Amino acid sequence: MNDLLLQGGRPWTPGAPLTVADILIRDGRIAAIGPALSADGVEAVDLAGALVLPGLVDAHCHLDKTMYGGPWVPNTGGRTLAGRIANGEGRRDELGLPSADYASNLLGAMVSGGTAHVRSHIDIDPEVGLRGVEAVRAAAARHADRVDVQLVAFPQGGLLSRPGTAELLEAALADGVEVIGGLDPAGYDGNPNGQLDVLFDLAEKYGAGIDIHLHDRGALGAWQYDLIATRTKATGLAGRVTISHAYAMGEVEPGEQRRIAEGLADAGVSMVTCAVGSSPVVPVRVMAAAGAGLALGNDGIRDLWTPYGDGDMLRRIMQVAFRDRLVADAEIELALAAGTYGGAALLGIEDYGLRVGPAADLFTVDAETPAAAVVSVPPRALVVKRGRVVARHGSLVSTGAGSKGTSAAERMSWQPFPSSSG
Repeated sequence: MNDLLLQGGRPWTPGAPLTVADILIRDGRIAAIGPALSADGVEAVDLAGALVLPGLVDAHCHLDKTMYGGPWVPNTGGRTLAGRIANGEGRRDELGLPSADYASNLLGAMVSGGTAHVRSHIDIDPEVGLRGVEAVRAAAARHADRVDVQLVAFPQGGLLSRPGTAELLEAALADGVEVIGGLDPAGYDGNPNGQLDVLFDLAEKYGAGIDIHLHDRGALGAWQYDLIATRTKATGLAGRVTISHAYAMGEVEPGEQRRIAEGLADAGVSMVTCAVGSSPVVPVRVMAAAGAGLALGNDGIRDLWTPYGDGDMLRRIMQVAFRDRLVADAEIELALAAGTYGGAALLGIEDYGLRVGPAADLFTVDAETPAAAVVSVPPRALVVKRGRVVARHGSLVSTGAGSKGTSAAERMSWQPFPSSSG
């Protein structure tokens, strides 16, 4: 059943006042929004004044790396990028990674928190091949009617510096992976133009998007933003290029931030920020003022890079708002917009939003205002995907064939490791 009448909620649209309204859902889509709606033969749900928010969008995570739902594994990766990469690759076979079961566990947690769309980077290298793609696709299939998952073929161990990786990235795109990823073209591969040549050539050949992890700091990072923006304009790939993390954007002085943001907006290049540890966040207000695309993501969750994370995008939105010192309600709502509408735009999802026409992807919380919802991170009372209720009060709801999700309690008690593993 994907016909619903949600009564007496307060749907949020950025920049619009909150008013009490009903939402009529027909065939999984929003058919009407207004006061005192009625419809025969439709299940009615009284929202009792709850705030209604559009489905959250996690625009940057690593489902292939997660060990969510498994036993505790102490972190041994150290604090350097190279050390974490080596640790992740060196231990993944020992720990059964990539794992469709772990990825499915995490997707279930994301759904229960109101996430409707996910972009996951998948490690591609000569040792792991495309096993990560296969594992995450299998996990996504288990939640096919609960969440949409977009994949990025990601050269975590380097692209030009790792012979054979470019060919595997192309094989992933030929197999239907939607986005090609990069990693620190200057700081890691040491050949920014060479890496961008590979990425943009393959993106043009397969009609794919581009999403580049860019951890490089200071002037080196900022210089690469201009390089990517120039390449995007020259190739006509506006709207299809993303810079993830972009730590340098949070470090350069305000005038340079504005200049970069305006250049990104002009070129059609977006950024993703994840509030990772103490690393700088992309300045939300600067990006909004320039009209530049900004989305948010959880990054690594319970994996060999970090023991932290729970997949809750509303909590991540709060962390970004806190780290960026967003205090006025309007400022906090900018972070919420980045975690919803901004993420949808970055992923190319036009069928989105709390308006008549799009798929009915939404959730409800007991909060006075959108800013209050971000700050307090309240439980998600009701989660709806394409008109079907998929979770209530933090637990998944069976939606029929094709769903193999588990409750939060079942996830955390699940023990997939053999007894001999750490």
